[in-house]
Amino acid sequence: MITWNNLDTLASYKELFNLEKVDLKEAMSGENGAERVKKYSIPMAEGLSYNFAAKQVDDKLLEALAKLAEEAQLTEKFEALYNGEVINTGEKRRVLHHLTRGQLGNAVEADGADKRDFYTEQQRKIAAFAEKVHAGEITNAAGEKFTTVVQIGIGGSDLGPRAMYLALENWAKKKGLFKMEAKFISNVDPDDAAAVLASIDVAHSVFILVSKSGTTLETLTNESFVKDALANAGLDPSKHMVAVTSETSPLAKSDDYLAAFFMDDYIGGRYSSTSAVGGAVLSLAFGPEVFAQFLDGAAAADKTAADKDIRKNPAMLDALIGVYERNVLGYPSTAVLPYSQALSRFPAHLQQLDMESNGKSVNRFGEPVEYVTGPLIFGEPGTNGQHSFYQLLHQGTDIVPLQFIGFRKNQMDTDVVIQGSTSQQKLCANVAAQIMAFACGKADDNRNKNFEGGRPSSIIIGDQLTPGALGALLAHFENKVMFQGFLWNVNSFDQEGVQLGKVLAKRVLAHETDGALKVYSDLLDI
Repeated sequence: MITWNNLDTLASYKELFNLEKVDLKEAMSGENGAERVKKYSIPMAEGLSYNFAAKQVDDKLLEALAKLAEEAQLTEKFEALYNGEVINTGEKRRVLHHLTRGQLGNAVEADGADKRDFYTEQQRKIAAFAEKVHAGEITNAAGEKFTTVVQIGIGGSDLGPRAMYLALENWAKKKGLFKMEAKFISNVDPDDAAAVLASIDVAHSVFILVSKSGTTLETLTNESFVKDALANAGLDPSKHMVAVTSETSPLAKSDDYLAAFFMDDYIGGRYSSTSAVGGAVLSLAFGPEVFAQFLDGAAAADKTAADKDIRKNPAMLDALIGVYERNVLGYPSTAVLPYSQALSRFPAHLQQLDMESNGKSVNRFGEPVEYVTGPLIFGEPGTNGQHSFYQLLHQGTDIVPLQFIGFRKNQMDTDVVIQGSTSQQKLCANVAAQIMAFACGKADDNRNKNFEGGRPSSIIIGDQLTPGALGALLAHFENKVMFQGFLWNVNSFDQEGVQLGKVLAKRVLAHETDGALKVYSDLLDI
């Protein structure tokens, strides 16, 4: 029987405070450090590995974290989730994004349908549509092939798919699998849509409108922007538009769209990259086979997340260490630092995934919690970040845990040798050096040049960023966030915090304001 208890009621959590804290500087120095790097690494899906040697952990802590995982019933709660129990208590819904990439447990029946069949049917429909577009069977009114796809959506309808597209764009070009350029319109700021439209040939562009409800204000506003541009070019918008929406939305059976692909209420926006939300744009950009490889990588990571042994479950271990850092060591934030330019928008996606999921101050029953929950997430690719905010990470007053991501090979398989090493070797040298610099620091009598060290990090290492590796990476973080939500006993699958601003914005636009809100409205000339 599963019980949902607050973190601070668990005996194994309280025991964490009695353990001696690891001296990271000492642990990572000399031969001790070399042995730790070899010892504290576990395999992930798709050839990735999770190395946590530079975290403040030892064998005693790992044993204690395993007890916490068992007492918190993390494996059982994940099993309940993928078997279709109502885990989203705020909205009284199932949580089914894992089903978009595989069947981990029992068949899940909902809305009179087998949900796995529902998701795979949408994938088949998207694949068939994409193949017809690529073959020139679906064209513009002049019979010419579409060359660009533009996704219109905001939040999870933009951040995840955009990050995934950018992650695979150069890989697909190198492999000869690049089919169509993808662009994204998300911000209701008219400059966003105007800039994208100015950069494309609208006559040869197909637009994907993503809105589950069919009522998202920013998305519908941008759709109107696009339709005006198409009409002004003498084009029929209905011959250039595709909808990704729910079966019950007003968009589902509209003649305004070439095709409609469906999602449902059981997949939150930030978890939707492996659904039709990501599937349509990625299949058009790279082909259905590449999207299928991406799904396979995510499915493989999901399987490891179901393992009860934390030494074989990188997502669960990553989550447990993160909760230890947040709740016992008191670190308020986490930086995600991919040493891969292809992952330039991956930290932005993880900001939404993590902060929208676990940025909660009440538990899943609506009762206030008396401990901190989700951390602040930020990040940029290395080495750019080194010349930006690493100063604070190295010598600032706050200790910020770091999550590095690195690959042995670049995606383009091209490089140049400068001063005896390649660019990729320089990149990898930087990430290795940063891990050790953060952990061990450097003593100096000049206090400005003194580095205290003791700043923890982990690294996910892979051979090359491929579709499978990307899928595994995405699922790792989705599952990590899920496990942390279970530990904090919060509902990671609703997002009421985004609603109040929307309600007030509608009041402003309807001129139903008073007090300070009216003054701000007047200042902005609304």
